[in-house]
Amino acid sequence: MRNLVLLFALAAAGGFIPQDVAAQGPSSVTPVADVNFSLRTAIQDGQMVFIGNAGAIKDQVNPDLRVPEGAVVAITLTNADGAMHDIAVPDFGAQSDQVIGEGAATTIVFRATKGGTFEYLCTIPGHKLAGMAGKLIVGDVKEVVSTAIDVAKDPAQVGEPVGDRAPKHITYDLLTTEVEGKLSDGSTYRYWTFDNTVPGPLLRIRQGDTVTINLKNAEDSINIHSVDFHSVTGPGGGAAVTQVRPGETKSFTFKALHPGLFVYHCATPMIAHHISNGMYGMILVEPEGGLPKVDKEYYVMQGELYTAQKHGSSGLQEFSVDKLLDEKPEHLMFNGSMNALTKTFNMEAVVGDEVRIFFGVGGPNLVSSFHLIGEVFDRVYDLASFTSPPLKDVQTTLVPPGGATMVEFKVDYPGKYILVDHALSRAEKGLAGFLTVTGEADATIFDSKEGIDASSGH
Repeated sequence: MRNLVLLFALAAAGGFIPQDVAAQGPSSVTPVADVNFSLRTAIQDGQMVFIGNAGAIKDQVNPDLRVPEGAVVAITLTNADGAMHDIAVPDFGAQSDQVIGEGAATTIVFRATKGGTFEYLCTIPGHKLAGMAGKLIVGDVKEVVSTAIDVAKDPAQVGEPVGDRAPKHITYDLLTTEVEGKLSDGSTYRYWTFDNTVPGPLLRIRQGDTVTINLKNAEDSINIHSVDFHSVTGPGGGAAVTQVRPGETKSFTFKALHPGLFVYHCATPMIAHHISNGMYGMILVEPEGGLPKVDKEYYVMQGELYTAQKHGSSGLQEFSVDKLLDEKPEHLMFNGSMNALTKTFNMEAVVGDEVRIFFGVGGPNLVSSFHLIGEVFDRVYDLASFTSPPLKDVQTTLVPPGGATMVEFKVDYPGKYILVDHALSRAEKGLAGFLTVTGEADATIFDSKEGIDASSGH
């Protein structure tokens, strides 16, 4: 029966009429695909992957599959690791059965009816995120050198601690830009930013400081932009006096009356559109005497993108106002891109280090359930209040859009610890980051004779 189903698929893809195949009987027809590929599943370097079995792609990880436009393509997948898998090429409506257990195999057959670069992947939830995706290249696709910039914010850029200094006057120059930036491998987005990163810079001051903000809109911008600081007491948090046209600069000065960790963002209508496109950041107002010294500090913000294309699509993604108004983002990310805290930047610590994370939600819509898998926050400064006693021994903390928190913890055991929003389906849309801890293992804290399962992602 399985062979009959495959023959029907081959016949349909090759232009045969299924009724004719049935009338002649399966043994009388031997349809042949124009191009055949053989892949196997594997776990390699802590990731789930496809590996080529033969020919030019032999032993390549997630190999590029190149075919002529109009060709009938057959891809056979063999399960070599025992987990449940499948294979699909969504752009051509090709979806395999699931293969369960070592040695099980399945084949998809389809006609590559259009030229371009498309994705093949395993559609089992979590497997694409774990590494099971590659490119199907149809026709003579010329490599185009991307001019997209990397807008991801380095989480280690936290500014200089204020220490025990007296209040002073500080000036910050902020530039608003509109740039095509890297969203993920193979996809880009037209971001709007402060200083070409998402989030914008972490501004670090002291309570009692007088601060002047000079906001310039880049000459090549198309839109008006502004800035609203949640730390500012004054009209619109500064937004009422900083609606800047392309090439224009406007300024204001404020006194930092309240200590805490505060969000800033563009506040030009439609405000949610400007924020979603990347126009958010934070300002840290340290209390008199500064924050206690720790070994590592990191700056992380959560954001959402609303695109017409589905998550995982390649190429330039386009903004969707309908999805924004429905509050249904296609992409969620830490620090501006899918790869910011998993591939682009490393967050690191050594056993015994005290770690502090300045965490905020740019939004504009979703509440975050901030969690670090495998760790417990020793102290959580709830809603980023520095004048309230911190919560202690917290597993997960809620952070609203436009809100922030500061968490501190000692790392006691080596490993890879995963930053997530514990609304965990959001990890499938890109919301994950790694904190890598090195050092000596203490068997009194954690001990197992079992090896770490590379397919677990931890």
